[in-house]
Amino acid sequence: MVVYFRLLKESFGFAMNALRTNKLRTLLSLLGVTIGIFSIIAVLAAVDSLDRKIKKDLSSLDKNTIYLLKFSFGPTEIPQWKREQFPNVTYEEYQYLKSSMNGAENLCYQLFTKRENIKFESQTVSDLNIVPVSSEFDDIQKLDFQDGRFYNDAESNSGASVIVLGFEVAQNLFQNDQPIGQKVRLYGQNFTVIGVLKKQGSGLFGDSNDTSVFIPSNFLTRTYGDNVDFMTPVIILKPKKDVDIDAFKAELTQKLRNYRGVKTGDIDNFFINVLSGFTDFLDGIISQMNVVGWIIAGFSLLVGGFGIANIMFVSVKERTNLIGIQKSLGAKNKFILLQFLFEAIILSVIGGIIGLFLVWLISIVLTKALDFDFFLSVGNMILGTSLAAVIGLISGILPAISASRLDPVEAIRTGM
Repeated sequence: MVVYFRLLKESFGFAMNALRTNKLRTLLSLLGVTIGIFSIIAVLAAVDSLDRKIKKDLSSLDKNTIYLLKFSFGPTEIPQWKREQFPNVTYEEYQYLKSSMNGAENLCYQLFTKRENIKFESQTVSDLNIVPVSSEFDDIQKLDFQDGRFYNDAESNSGASVIVLGFEVAQNLFQNDQPIGQKVRLYGQNFTVIGVLKKQGSGLFGDSNDTSVFIPSNFLTRTYGDNVDFMTPVIILKPKKDVDIDAFKAELTQKLRNYRGVKTGDIDNFFINVLSGFTDFLDGIISQMNVVGWIIAGFSLLVGGFGIANIMFVSVKERTNLIGIQKSLGAKNKFILLQFLFEAIILSVIGGIIGLFLVWLISIVLTKALDFDFFLSVGNMILGTSLAAVIGLISGILPAISASRLDPVEAIRTGM
């Protein structure tokens, strides 16, 4: 065992000597490994960070949560011209399903609508995400409050002029003042602030609760009516935990078809979007990104492998005389083989560590610049180092074999 430690130490010394005496050549040779490790670990770190963000943003929602509306969240075989003829879901349908779907734990009614400006005295927040929704929304997607509360059933049903502010909206409007009980201006009317949410951080698709405000959906329908171009209604259903999701979807489909009078043989004129299907769709995209990253990195690693092999062949050539002396003094072929293999692995790992360092550095910069947590996991660091070692092993095997097979007499003569 002591012999192998000495062998590893000598190999490390030879590798460091190669870096010192042939800086440019060695660095150019290591560049391919560095770029390859950087590429694959950067992609994996970005994908891991995106995956963590998706799970964090959707952690407050049950994966079986269903969005019922006239649009599909994913690809569909129904042609666009037919989808455009689908009617919107209605508040009456929401009330009907709420009273008839026994397998539902909660239902809420929401309107997707255009962005607006909100004012408080001289302060204005522009291009704001408005979330008109019924009171059950807080039971489906748990909201964390810094101050105040969400509106109750009575306020929701009557369409009261009450509002819940996201963290950044409250900060921009009121700075250090207390927002609860204050009047803000939205849709040309005064709204009473009854709640402020805790800071959430940036959202996966741009918006988050920090830059959103919540108002009763009935306020908008009472003000503008049901059929308005800038509003798209959706019914959100959260099934009970012990309910079979396929049976629940079948029951939901049948009830809505009956309510709408859809004839037997006609297609559904609505879409049941299950959140788990959406997350599976995102997982598929993430997997494809991983594959692309591996392909891009593969070419760089191939170039890096040739670079390591080249520098090792040169090293064998330069140390032919030394190899001959070692073998004449009793060094076995295995000793010479391992010496050059270790050297190739050490050089490759150095290139990999440089690539990992660059990923770590860029992740810190992007995290601060984009307010998005880029995460370089220990697993990815171990993967990057191991991959670099494997590249070094593969690249160094031929030079090491050629060195180990040198005839000691011919090697000494060649080196003289």
